[in-house]
Amino acid sequence: MSPWVEATKVALVPLANADNASAMKSYMRNQFAFYGIQSVPRRAAMKPLFAKNQLPSIEALPIVINELWSLPEREFQLVAVDLLILFKKQLPVSMLANVEVLITTKSWWDTVDFLATHIVGSLAMRYPIESAKFINVWRNSDNLWLRRTSLLYQLKYKDDTDTELLFSLIKQNQFDNEFFIQKAIGWMLREYSKTNADAVVEFINTQHIQGLAKREGIKWLKSHGYSQK
Repeated sequence: MSPWVEATKVALVPLANADNASAMKSYMRNQFAFYGIQSVPRRAAMKPLFAKNQLPSIEALPIVINELWSLPEREFQLVAVDLLILFKKQLPVSMLANVEVLITTKSWWDTVDFLATHIVGSLAMRYPIESAKFINVWRNSDNLWLRRTSLLYQLKYKDDTDTELLFSLIKQNQFDNEFFIQKAIGWMLREYSKTNADAVVEFINTQHIQGLAKREGIKWLKSHGYSQK
């Protein structure tokens, strides 16, 4: 095990809280073990290791991330996501293959959504041609987390959003009743409505978006007085 991961264990283990761990495990549908460390104390404990002179090198990063991902306690995967976010502007395009593995391993919204909106979003912005190949595969995948990622990666793009692609992705997934897909559609529509309200209103109406996706999608519009037929 790499020294950085060993140091992470040393930093986190003393903060273990059995009561918190039980509650957190239950909240996450008993899918993961936990030390029971909430985000604020976890990040405080990791702050010394996130100092510039303590970080792993960019070359060692894939190994460190994979080691963190392999450990049973969920806090290690959350540290890995925080570490990737810190490095996101430096990540090479080759990292997309690694991120695909992370999205499809120990998958749940608490890791996938950050990987989608921060890591994939950043890589796709910097390497649009190479990233498009991954998005085209993910949008047609049987894996719901890859499809959720294909929907969400433009969440922070604002004026840089590829509207045609976004609406195409939503149409492709519109009739999938999976909660996490419908929630992602609504989340994207709500966020994009802050940039292009008219386009979102027209899309929701003409495409007959319904249910959870519509309820989520029009929240910002309703709160700002836009008419929604």
